[in-house]
Amino acid sequence: MTHTDPFLALSSRTGRFTYGAPRAVTFSADGTRLLFLRSTGSEDPVERLWLFDLSTRQEHLVADPTVLLPGRTGAPADLPVLERRLRERIRLWAPGIGSFAATSDLSHAVFALDGRIFRTSVADGSTTELPVAGPAFDPRPNADGAVVAYVTGGALHLTDRAEPLSPADGGVWGVAEFAAAEELGRTRGHWWSPDARAVLATRIDESALPLRYFADPSRPEQPAESFAYPQAGGPNVDLRLWVLGLDGSRTEVRWDRAAYPYVCAAGWEGDGELLLTVADRLQQNVLLLSADPATGETRELSRTVDEFWVDDLPGTPARLPDGRLLTSADTPGGEARAVALDGKILTDERTQVRRVVGHHRGGLLIEAGQDDPADQHVFRLDPDSGELTRLTEGTGVHSVLVAGETLLLTSATPAGITRRLHFDGTEFDLQDLSAPLPYVVTPQLARVTELGLPTAVVYPRGHVAGRRLPVLLDVYGGPGYQAVANEPRRWQARQWWADQGYAVVTTDNRGTPFVSPTFVKAIFRRFSQVAIDDQVAALQALAETHPDLDLTRVGVRGWSYGGYFAALAVLRRPDVFHAAAAGAPPTDFRLYDTAYTERYLGLPQENPEGYAADCLVDDAPALTRPLLLIHGLADDNVHPSHTLLLSQALHAAARPHSVLPLSGVSHMTPDGMNELITEAELAFLGSHLG
Repeated sequence: MTHTDPFLALSSRTGRFTYGAPRAVTFSADGTRLLFLRSTGSEDPVERLWLFDLSTRQEHLVADPTVLLPGRTGAPADLPVLERRLRERIRLWAPGIGSFAATSDLSHAVFALDGRIFRTSVADGSTTELPVAGPAFDPRPNADGAVVAYVTGGALHLTDRAEPLSPADGGVWGVAEFAAAEELGRTRGHWWSPDARAVLATRIDESALPLRYFADPSRPEQPAESFAYPQAGGPNVDLRLWVLGLDGSRTEVRWDRAAYPYVCAAGWEGDGELLLTVADRLQQNVLLLSADPATGETRELSRTVDEFWVDDLPGTPARLPDGRLLTSADTPGGEARAVALDGKILTDERTQVRRVVGHHRGGLLIEAGQDDPADQHVFRLDPDSGELTRLTEGTGVHSVLVAGETLLLTSATPAGITRRLHFDGTEFDLQDLSAPLPYVVTPQLARVTELGLPTAVVYPRGHVAGRRLPVLLDVYGGPGYQAVANEPRRWQARQWWADQGYAVVTTDNRGTPFVSPTFVKAIFRRFSQVAIDDQVAALQALAETHPDLDLTRVGVRGWSYGGYFAALAVLRRPDVFHAAAAGAPPTDFRLYDTAYTERYLGLPQENPEGYAADCLVDDAPALTRPLLLIHGLADDNVHPSHTLLLSQALHAAARPHSVLPLSGVSHMTPDGMNELITEAELAFLGSHLG
């Protein structure tokens, strides 16, 4: 795909400036070595497996897919259906080695290519293809790497035997169901025991779920593809957990599945104990359970309760090595997200905890914000005194990985991105081969209105004060994603849009994360009103301090929830918003999935007014502004029927609008396609805003 604009062409060639950057970094248990994925340069999309020895500071290529499978494209369309769908749900679109799993000492690593499984001996770099029973994915090695578990055809297999480990009972074994992979953060469905004598495995039954269908109009000879989809208010999968012994034994793990249908996390402790995190359907109660793998009996270790919903805090709930229980909590009054140890809150109202990473020098490493939600820092938290020690400095988004005494601190700042290793009293960087970011962007950040809404304004380079500019609201606005952050990659496209002649405005309305629990939960049982009220109020407040914002020409663009907001904006506030480009909008949340939608809106049967108020289809006759609808026809997150329903209603109401269907494209647009969409949006918005 060729782009005439230099920035769009560069963005396409470099994978939006990510090709060549290290990813999926995994430490050995002792912190002396690490494995990671990286391509060979800024315009090479094919990711290879590399080893870095911290003692010698030497880097070695461990596995190269272009050698193992010459001519391989790695496009997700070439993958088995299950793997392709799982990759799309976890936003993984990578040619080459998209993911890998390794033993704790990193002596062996395994990965899948085109449904084939390969095992690499990291010490000598030798790679062997393993026999599989069919197109395979999600390989996981046992403790010494001798045997690999994998999934094919809905069954769980081991590489050292012909027959599947899972029984042939009609269920799908060893995979993460849609709700887990898409909404709950669990992307796997089988786990080896520490002694390699058993595998904990999910068994899912999707027979009660409705089917969603996809047909590619560009390939009419190909039959439509379907998959089971858990629609809000309807049935979820029947999910069970089993301990499958390699000796043929089978033990079901038992808990109150009717009351707690979601398994958010699962795994083995070093002594062979099982730990499960389960949640009720509305995610207002989250339990940490201990399970006996011999009997399947469970007992409750901790319970986190919230009258709205329990937001996931990665790293919790968990049990510390000394047996104490670490859970998430809100400070009194809802000012901050906190961590609690055996029920005692450790962090204060100033600290918004975002992730608990691990143990380091007697403390807990956490990622958290203080003061400005656009910044994130790394802290060491003393679990006894609650004392916080900040390990990172300067504006930016700082994150950490830890193993033993070794740290990898990643700092994404306005100046760029660094990955610094702290090992044995020395510091050095993990090599990054990605393209330099073309723009050094300094967004003008401000907290506006009495709500303290985080906002940013980006002007064209060389903008002369006094020149009035049309406004482009570049928006997401939904739960789980923070748009206003001091991370440089996200501002590159916004600077390009600004250079096309716009003042680009971004606002995090209530419902978005990292300001406070109260801020996040203001959308309880109703999405649309809070979002539209906050975005309009922020625009008006910014215009008072930015007189060059021309509020008579305001366009809005967004994708997914941002697409929903873009359509919402011109349908309900045409007095403020004058044109919109809405990508993959969920126009009726009654058709969206259970785990996401019900967390915020409840059950449709219990909150029909909220669902009706957030539905855009009935607003179709009110459209008076230009609207461009964009949707991938293979989107299994926001099904194309969402856009079809709104478009049909607009046609029925004789409301002119534009539709851009993208054949073969899922919710996660591939490299190059984003630039095509951008060109279409630019032409559309420019024609209506000037």
